[in-house]
Amino acid sequence: MAEEHRCEAPEGHRLCANNCGFFGSPATLNLCSKCYRDLRLKEEQASSAKSAVEKSLSSAAASASASASSCSSTAPLSPPALTLPEAADEISAPGAVAAAPSSTQPGRCSTCRKRVGLTGFPCRCGIMFCGVHRYPERHGCTFDFKKPGKEAISKANPVVKADKLHKI
Repeated sequence: MAEEHRCEAPEGHRLCANNCGFFGSPATLNLCSKCYRDLRLKEEQASSAKSAVEKSLSSAAASASASASSCSSTAPLSPPALTLPEAADEISAPGAVAAAPSSTQPGRCSTCRKRVGLTGFPCRCGIMFCGVHRYPERHGCTFDFKKPGKEAISKANPVVKADKLHKI
């Protein structure tokens, strides 16, 4: 009876190398699709950070060589030492939202202090509100809604001005 109900994974299916409980494949380095995607994303971020640092070092070295050639001193200049930021710092930095300096707890409406949880509405001013206070006129929003629209229109439609005609 134990032979009929095998507890092992069928041949060709292997568990994920990260032990997440899903099945991996040799094409994805024995990782499941989610772990493989996370691995690729992490590698991509590391390579982009490395190229950015190399680019900044090359520009710093170019500016240092230009300033060294203009100076009459013969002392060699060394490029400034730069360190790579931690991967956790890179991930948290773009996700940081410029929230207003208020003492409200996350997950609560800023106006009535009602618990909103996942049903809260973040305003463009950066504060979370409940369903009643989500509209800008209900919570006294200070965000200028016309400014981003005007900037987008001015970028999309540059001013075209023809040359003046000279009278003969």
